[in-house]
Amino acid sequence: MGRACLSLGSNINAEANLRSAVAALRARFGEIALSAAYVFPAVGFDGVDFLNAAAVIDSDLDPLALNDWLHALEDAHGRDRGGPRFGDRTLDIDIVFYDDLVREWPGQLQLPRDELRHAFVLMPLAEIAPDWVEPRSGKALQDLWRAHREHGARWTRVAL
Repeated sequence: MGRACLSLGSNINAEANLRSAVAALRARFGEIALSAAYVFPAVGFDGVDFLNAAAVIDSDLDPLALNDWLHALEDAHGRDRGGPRFGDRTLDIDIVFYDDLVREWPGQLQLPRDELRHAFVLMPLAEIAPDWVEPRSGKALQDLWRAHREHGARWTRVAL
């Protein structure tokens, strides 16, 4: 059993897709910690704003199996993997942390994820897991968020 921090995002029918994903996470993993959702601009391309949130789950799956399960959930929500790397998404769920693992696997699974540097990942995680320690720096998420260049900015909050 491991504890995982997840980053969730969507910019296509975002509220419905995120609500559905949260329901699927709860059905599979039980009780989860869930942040509010926040509106953030698209990163890496010109596109519609994203709705981003974070969740902490207790998983009976190892990181690779969890990643596969999350990809299947994305696919069930119409995720198109044939387009550009940065583009519109019906659903995007990434494992940011799995316990205190620091590791890369062939493909795109890297723990912790480098996307933690973005406000759309760090802020929602710091909201629900402020004392979680980022294993490379040894700093708590709340401290990383306080030091972030976008800390203090106002983000539109949406309840899921």
